[in-house]
Amino acid sequence: MAKRTYVRTAAVLSAASLALFGCSSGDDSDTDDTAAGGSSETSAAEEAVSTDCEPEQATAGDTPDTSPLVVGTLLPNTGSLAFLGPPEVAGVQLAINDINETGGVLSQPVTLIPGDSGDTTTDTANTTVDRLLAGGADVIVGAASSAVSLQVIDKITSAGVVQISPANTSDQFVCYADRGQYFRTAPTDVLQAQALAQLIAEDGAQRVSILALNDPYGTGLASNTVENLEAAGIPSDQLQTIIYDPNAQSYNAEIDDVNNFAPDAIAIIGFDESARIITRMHELGIGPSDGMLVYGVDGNMGNALGESVAAGLLDTMRGTTPLTDVGTEFQDRLKTVDPALLDFNYAGESYDAVVIPALAAVQAGSTAGVDIAANINSVTKDGEKCTTFAECLPLLEAGTDIDYDGVTGELNFSDAGEPATGSYGNLVFGPDNTLTTEDYIVVGE
Repeated sequence: MAKRTYVRTAAVLSAASLALFGCSSGDDSDTDDTAAGGSSETSAAEEAVSTDCEPEQATAGDTPDTSPLVVGTLLPNTGSLAFLGPPEVAGVQLAINDINETGGVLSQPVTLIPGDSGDTTTDTANTTVDRLLAGGADVIVGAASSAVSLQVIDKITSAGVVQISPANTSDQFVCYADRGQYFRTAPTDVLQAQALAQLIAEDGAQRVSILALNDPYGTGLASNTVENLEAAGIPSDQLQTIIYDPNAQSYNAEIDDVNNFAPDAIAIIGFDESARIITRMHELGIGPSDGMLVYGVDGNMGNALGESVAAGLLDTMRGTTPLTDVGTEFQDRLKTVDPALLDFNYAGESYDAVVIPALAAVQAGSTAGVDIAANINSVTKDGEKCTTFAECLPLLEAGTDIDYDGVTGELNFSDAGEPATGSYGNLVFGPDNTLTTEDYIVVGE
């Protein structure tokens, strides 16, 4: 059994946090070089977002809709986060299978309409959402990218449809004017910054460089990581932040700056361009296989990264991604849906993103999006605990208030429709460039 490390929420969870677009992608980035020995100035991609608000709540309709529940997906089959697509798609399909094998929702099978989100360099998400809405979707699961979700959230929520993401981590959604129709099963990146900083500090690093892509995910997660490292006792002049353009032809200048800073640890907050960054680091003798402490995050800690660099190049690199100790049984069940699965990132969150609105529909006695949304938060807390759709269904049918604890553990949704705690896998690359989960870090409890 892998161990679980609990980290109490630090003071950095302030009322006004930086916009964090976890699992986001953008293409309008400029490089922001920083002088060695200090954090970079706030970039154009970084904006202050207040989380001090009363989130909007959905209002149930006057007339229940008892037609079959229709779930659409908006997940990355293509684009910069395509490596997250297979486990998310498998998680959704497994949940649909489990629900339908139990008798469905309101005694009717759930219909699934799959769809691709692409990334922000295309209009794939809007095209998919139009198709899902035209197909009668009551719930849309996705997107993985926060930036993609922000492109379509108004269209989805204004249609009275539930949007529930398994992977969005931006603080911008906390107070977003979403009519109470937006939810997520992934924790915010304010929590991931705590987990990442915990890893770095526990490894004894005293001088740290952070390379982050220039979008709100990168700049926000970098800034919050710096705050947590400072709180752990690392002086600000021992921290270097370099913001880079993810679409640049070369990262030589940025990596040269890191090398000149002479850190004892490097964190890379990026996506698929991380492969080119690490390759260049190795050329300078500062890669993970060269003995440098190197860390990644959910945007790059996947086996796809190992397939994109030379053999052995990632050996000892570690990092964080939202991940719960779901056990081998759940992973084995996922493989019955997709036998080729190598990564399980966000699979549990995707599974729960289907089960939660299904339970809410049962509680509401309606599959209308507004009715589902008005019941989502309540099925995750304060009632009789149950851990599967099959276990929860008879309780709801008997009129019992339930507290669904999913495959990702306790959910306890806040008024903003998101988990109050975050569980992260401490992932490590081995000499064969493949990932293993060493343990789990739970923050926010």
